[in-house]
Amino acid sequence: MSEKPAYNFPFTVIDPAHQDQGAPAFANGLVWAIHAVPGQGVSTLTSDMVEALLKEDRKPSSEGWYWLHFDTVHSSARSLIAHLPILPEDACTTLAETEYGITLDAYEDIVWGAFPAFDDALSEEDREICAWRFASSPDLLITTRRNPIPVLGAAYRSLKADQIPRNPTGMIDRALRDFTSTVRRQLSRLDDELDRAEDVLLTIEHRADLGHMGGIVGKVRRRATELRRVVTPIDRVLRDEDLDLPEWAEDTLRDRAERQVHAALDDLIALQDRARSLQDELGSSQAEETNRRLYIVSVGTTLMLPATFVTGFFGMNTGGMFLAQGAWGTVEAGAVCFSAMAVTFLFLKAIRLM
Repeated sequence: MSEKPAYNFPFTVIDPAHQDQGAPAFANGLVWAIHAVPGQGVSTLTSDMVEALLKEDRKPSSEGWYWLHFDTVHSSARSLIAHLPILPEDACTTLAETEYGITLDAYEDIVWGAFPAFDDALSEEDREICAWRFASSPDLLITTRRNPIPVLGAAYRSLKADQIPRNPTGMIDRALRDFTSTVRRQLSRLDDELDRAEDVLLTIEHRADLGHMGGIVGKVRRRATELRRVVTPIDRVLRDEDLDLPEWAEDTLRDRAERQVHAALDDLIALQDRARSLQDELGSSQAEETNRRLYIVSVGTTLMLPATFVTGFFGMNTGGMFLAQGAWGTVEAGAVCFSAMAVTFLFLKAIRLM
């Protein structure tokens, strides 16, 4: 194969050297088309090579494997992929699907499915979950996506001569590994948030400002729940006992990928348990603070009750009110109020309500 093949069809590629020239039917959605040979490197395919790969009577490659990556935003790309003669109908339907979903299936020597990934937002906190889809035989990998998927670009750029896997499932495993690594990085950051909230909860002396901590814990629980809803279906499809993967894909998808996903799921469950426990403790502290405030209000109200009775009694303005004629009547009435409060205080102390 020539080191500088003629690029006679337009497609969006990582390498800017590709130019727009002739356009076969598959060109609108094709992002890249490569031939990867372990130990040798990667070469870009010409349009004739791509057309030959998509024919039903093509011969399996005796050296390396091929990777065709499509952007299914183009309706023409979806139309082409939905009727590929080299794949089962269900595999074509999965590749052309536009709705989010997690699936993994196999028939004879072909494996296909859909896995999640993060989009290309600059901040990890702002990244949304989207899906990429694949169908693979021992020598051909076809992937599709509607949104830019950084893990696929990273997998593409990682294809150096000494890092090319022996079959296409190595790329699927690499994309899943990058996804689970991103999930675990997010979990580590969320765990740090819980550490800070826990430190505040344990060291704070006046529990008058616990509201912002509830916001932190709530944010952690929301993000952890979102991630768990994504990771759990992957773990479920990889553990499906009814799924009969071909032997060439069994080791990569059933073993390595399953271990990575299950480890991320274990971390997620542990984080959710910790966040739930911390939220329970926070709720208990907030209830304790509320009770303390209500207790102070109740004691103050109880102490003022006798004084209120005294002032109400002297305020009746009825005839013959004692202390109404003397010069010290107000002082004496005040003394009665404070005496009543003192008696009430001693009574509350005696029955251990204070």
